[in-house]
Order: sequence, then C-alpha cells, then structure tokens
Amino acid sequence: MGIPEGSLELHSKWKHGPRNLITDVPGVKVGQVTIQHGEVNTGVTAILPHERNLFQEKVMAGTAIINGFGKSAGLVQVEELGTIESPIILTNTLSVGTALTAAVKHMMAQNPDIGVETGTVNCLVTECNDGRLNDIRGLHVTEEHVLQALKSAAEDFEEGAVGGGTGMVCLGLKGGIGSSSRQLEADGKTYTTGALVMTNFGAAGNLVIGGRHIDTRKCNEECGRNFKDSGSIIIIIGTDAPLNERQLKRLAKRAMISLGRVGSYSGNGSGDIAVAFTTANNQPHYSDKNVWDMKMFYDENIDWVFESTVEAVEEAIISSLYHAKTTVGVRGNKYMGLLEFMEKYEKQ
Repeated sequence: MGIPEGSLELHSKWKHGPRNLITDVPGVKVGQVTIQHGEVNTGVTAILPHERNLFQEKVMAGTAIINGFGKSAGLVQVEELGTIESPIILTNTLSVGTALTAAVKHMMAQNPDIGVETGTVNCLVTECNDGRLNDIRGLHVTEEHVLQALKSAAEDFEEGAVGGGTGMVCLGLKGGIGSSSRQLEADGKTYTTGALVMTNFGAAGNLVIGGRHIDTRKCNEECGRNFKDSGSIIIIIGTDAPLNERQLKRLAKRAMISLGRVGSYSGNGSGDIAVAFTTANNQPHYSDKNVWDMKMFYDENIDWVFESTVEAVEEAIISSLYHAKTTVGVRGNKYMGLLEFMEKYEKQ
C-alpha cells in the first residue's frame, strides 16, 4: 500500500516495491490483531523476518536508541550479538509483559530444545503508549491476541489505525501502523529495503509532508490541546541487501533523519527506537563450522542503502497518518485522521 502516487506531494528518488510495504522484502510477513470496542483501542502487530524457524536461523540486526524513553524488551541482546531470533512484536506499553510471555511460548512450541539442550530465547517486543485513546490500564491485550497475530502473518496487511497502532496518536493527528519500501540496483541485482513504523510521536502543529508545513493545531478541539512533543515511534527496517551488524546499526541510526523530515525533534518524553535486520546473512543456532563466510555491502557505496531507507521510513510515517481514520477513544478523546483533517481545514 504505502501512499497512492499523486495523493500527497512526497518527493521520491527511489522506486518502491510492488506492494510498497515491508513485505516486499522476500520472506518478510506481517500479522495483526485489532482490539477496538468502546474505550478500548489497542492491538498487536507481529513481524516475521522470514518464514522459517527464527531461533534456528537468526537474522543479523542492529538497533538505534534515538531517544530512550521506552520500555521495549530484548534490545540488549540484539545490541550485543547483532542478531534477532524471534518475531518482532509491536503493542502498547503496559502489554509488553503479556506479549513477551506469548512470544516465548510461541518460540518454545517450535523449539523443544530451548532451556533444555541449549540456552533460552531472546524475544523482541516493542511498544508505544496508546493511553490517549485506549483504556491502557485495562490490559486488554492477551497472549491469545499475540499468538493470533503471529498465526495470521502474511504478505498483505492493513495500515493506519490497526494492530499495535490502533490507539496511537502522531503529530496531533491519528497515528498508527505505516509501511513502505524502496528498491536499488547493485552489481546487477535488485535489493529491497522496507520499513514498518508504529507512530505515536510529535507535537501538534509540527507536521511536515514533502517539505510543506501542515498546522494541525487548527483542529485542536478534535485533536487534543496538548502541543507537547510526546509519545514514541517504533521503526522496523528490513532488507535483503547483504549487510553486517555494524552496517545495520548505522542503517537504524539514519531513521532519525526521516523523523526530522516529518517534523519531529525527539522530545524529552518520546521513545524513538529503530531496529534494522537483513535476511541475507542468516546465522544458524547450531553449527559444525567454526568459521562462516558472509557478504557485506561495500561501505563506500552504502549511501545508496542509507538514502533509500530514509525515504522508505519517511513515507511509512506519512502512510500511517494517511490510512488512519478519525478515532474517538477513552475519556471521549478524539483524534482526526489526516485525510479528514485536510478535507476540513486545508481547503478553507
């Protein structure tokens, strides 16, 4: 999906994949469960870096803690070892524990050797605080919801106020799940980089789309009157380009540029976390070899990967707003979707 061409003035140098989603990266799948009734607006989004057993065949990864006001689980081991060995779960802040337990059970069901013949498993769970629209204290996400999201993972998925993004707010408007992809040619081969974001960051009035400032303070009664930069964003970057863990960490850091392009300055209370992985250099859990061969991108030309990724993350953020519908949630709080906002205020 992403953003339909011509609908917004985003400037793109790089071609996007056929779906314009992170699942344009071969093997990547996304599953979601949306929980929405009354004052409950929350859910789960699950990303599978590949379709096989992730514990047995880990993907190389890097993380960037752009601003550490966050409660994600599993990032420490990714930082140390440079691999991901579980699906990546996105949900609300107070459901991290539930999601972590469900992910552990999912991985143990696939791997009876975990905790018996080998070590334990590092499950990766990320979060944003959806308490502005969701009854977050009600702890409405269950283990079954997480397992459902994992089971439903597919190449096509919805964006906007769905899954983990159901109750999120971004730059004074309704945020949520957004995705996009970019392709580049290197040595006669096409490589794809995709981004999936869960947007819950930024101050009303700061939104920028394609270099044009959009003053969302105009809808302060509908969008909320707090113009403070708060919330969080989770940025997941996947690629099939051959990168090592050092290069993936560098790639994750570039997500900060995308945030700046859309109007964020990473306020004090914003948890801005990026995770990047590649499907090109998978690492086995068990091996008879002591030395493994792997490929990596030539550093002098890695700017191609950096630039196309910055574009993909920027579009994914705007796409999360583009697809999100106006939502009324807990305590009567209302946040407008981008399209409704533009229809109401930009034509005046």
